[in-house]
Amino acid sequence: MNAAEAQEVKNLLLQEDDNFRQLAEQHSQLDRRLHELTDKHYLSDTEQFEEVTLKKRKLALKDRMEEIARGYAQAR
Repeated sequence: MNAAEAQEVKNLLLQEDDNFRQLAEQHSQLDRRLHELTDKHYLSDTEQFEEVTLKKRKLALKDRMEEIARGYAQAR
């Protein structure tokens, strides 16, 4: 599956699959919070820990979304 096909599948899933849409929204929320943290010049220890945790959670969500997209594409 090339990049254009993958994007098409993701767009379809965003329209048709509630679970995929929820995962995408969670991913966006984590991304927004990460941007807030990276905009700071200094992070406290707690913020550094939060940043690492958010990155791991964001990656896990992305992996799950990719898994769903692959399954959807194969079923088509």
